[in-house]
Amino acid sequence: MATDGRYFNQASKQLDSNWELLKQGLEEVPTWQEWTADQSDGNKTVGVDPTVITAPDARKLAEKIEKKGGAGLCGVKTNLVDHVWGDSRPPRPKEKVRTLPLEFTGKNFEEKIEDLRKELEKKKSAGLIVSMLDEVAWLYNLRGNDIPYNPVFFSYAIITPATATLYVDSEKFSPDVESHLGDKVQVRPYNAILEDTKTLSLKPEIEQSMETNIAEKQSKEPKRKFMISTKASWALSLELGGENEVEELRSLVGDAKAVKNKTELEGMRACHVRDGAALSEYFAWLEEELVGKGTELDEVQAADKLESIRATKRNFAGLSFDTISSTGANAAVIHYKPEPGNCSVIDPKAVYLCDSGAQYLDGTTDTTRTLHFGTPTDMERKSYTLVLKGVIALDTAVFPKGTSGFALDTLARQFLWGEGLDYRHGTGHGVGSYLNVHEGPIGVGTRIQYSEVPLSAGNVLSDEPGYYEDGNFGIRIENIIMAKEVETKHHFGDKPYLGFEHVTMVPMCRRLIDVELLSGKEREWIDDYHKEVMGKTKGFFEGDERTMKWLERETAAL
Repeated sequence: MATDGRYFNQASKQLDSNWELLKQGLEEVPTWQEWTADQSDGNKTVGVDPTVITAPDARKLAEKIEKKGGAGLCGVKTNLVDHVWGDSRPPRPKEKVRTLPLEFTGKNFEEKIEDLRKELEKKKSAGLIVSMLDEVAWLYNLRGNDIPYNPVFFSYAIITPATATLYVDSEKFSPDVESHLGDKVQVRPYNAILEDTKTLSLKPEIEQSMETNIAEKQSKEPKRKFMISTKASWALSLELGGENEVEELRSLVGDAKAVKNKTELEGMRACHVRDGAALSEYFAWLEEELVGKGTELDEVQAADKLESIRATKRNFAGLSFDTISSTGANAAVIHYKPEPGNCSVIDPKAVYLCDSGAQYLDGTTDTTRTLHFGTPTDMERKSYTLVLKGVIALDTAVFPKGTSGFALDTLARQFLWGEGLDYRHGTGHGVGSYLNVHEGPIGVGTRIQYSEVPLSAGNVLSDEPGYYEDGNFGIRIENIIMAKEVETKHHFGDKPYLGFEHVTMVPMCRRLIDVELLSGKEREWIDDYHKEVMGKTKGFFEGDERTMKWLERETAAL
């Protein structure tokens, strides 16, 4: 079992003695690719399901196998897990696909496809195969419910200069979706994608539709290839004729989706105000129950209460991921998931970490707050404040256009590093607009891909440093921030400069802030932030004396 630092703690608890845990990223621990290549020594062949590995990853793995003396990498069309599963495998979800109106998308799908076709022409491409589910949903302004917390549906799309084809089981369509797509989109069965891509490799549709004189001209030019994302499956690449017959690149649709338009940005602002009000109401209720009434609540009961409060807010469509409601030592498990009958009772004398988010028709939220309902230890207060300083440093960063999230990561870690502390997860991930809460290609962290994609105005991402002591406590603070152009006194290199706008509207925990560790500017930032939270959310609490008292206390000037 190979996993990264986010899951070391969890894996150690859940794996039994039959398993060897490969802690990815630690010195002298092989990657899963290296481990696999080692097993191929002696001219063994490694089999892999080509639908669940990308073409670039397959090539890298094949190279490692060859260097270790293996016979090679083989794409096995019958997935052995599926074979063992047999008739017991549950059927694919058949949830209905629905349209997302223009008031939320800001752009109709016909315009998006035309923009994409302009890019195809620039790159002299035969077409693009779209395989990421959130990209298909975004491109056609459709949403589904096939994967928990992600409003997507099983699908593919192929866009050529002349046609648009959507691969999805049509029984999922309502008359509204059929009307939305009209005759501009050809609909094919989901399972037809591999057969159709193989056909395209033999006779690209673009060549079929060209006039004779244009075809003669093209015969003197390099053959136009289909493009696939570097995240597309090896199976798609193989059906198109292999790596020499396709062009692999970072997804054009993914890049376009990551830059939100004015409507999407305004939706993010609006939904985060409503979501922030829900969280403040929840934290005020939780404190009263635990401290005021002495109620015994477990982590799941608390998470369920938060969901019920969120569900009352306008445009609520569900959660964006499993709520991480964690007390004490559980807060040190980065992706902890409490389950009924397998969770802890919340201890008001310990740290409580709540990482949660929701899907709204006008945006996606993801907020983490760490609280303490009693008297925190000095180390807990110090850790919290160092993390908060990192949040502020990234939030207030100003940088030239062309800067990547890889370059900004140290801003959030610097204060922890100064104390010899750190955290084993990224500092920020892209966030979708009523789509996946984790969205590429941008992010802030040490992953090499974050160095490849510069941040752009309109990007939405998280700002979430943390610190964790296994078996003791965990700290994480997370705001959602949006990149924007900012005015600077000078313009070195004649470049625009970018900064961030925060949209999360939830107070920081006053009990955990060590004011002595803050600079004057940091204290000013916190006071200004709390004024903004109060101003934007207080209207939700008319007649709610409990939440208003809590909010006034938590947002009071330092």
